[in-house]
Amino acid sequence: MSLPSAALRFTVTADDTALAVGSGSLPVLGTPRLLAWLEAATCTAIAPALPEGSTSVGTRVEVEHLGASAVGQEVEVTASSAYVDGRLHRFTVAARHVAEGVPGAVVGSGEVTRVVVDAERFMQRLSR
Repeated sequence: MSLPSAALRFTVTADDTALAVGSGSLPVLGTPRLLAWLEAATCTAIAPALPEGSTSVGTRVEVEHLGASAVGQEVEVTASSAYVDGRLHRFTVAARHVAEGVPGAVVGSGEVTRVVVDAERFMQRLSR
């Protein structure tokens, strides 16, 4: 059985910039948006393994944003299962620029940990 993995591609827009998301003053890919994209890849990777009525929640993130990405730049984000212990799933994540359809310079890398939860019970706990 292969370990869960996923790859997603995004094009940086003005709404994705540090200036737009409030994490800086430059019109380049903001770290919060990069993190959201990396988490989206982990969600895509884990989705086929989720039992009915379950979802996963992010519990730990360790990411280095290593390179700037201009508006219009295409970025590929990947998530690969690195460790599973019951409900805990740890993913190795990475982001790279894409030029002419081929991944290039590294934009970021790190780890994202998710925990599988029963969606209804999780939300009920919040209303107490």
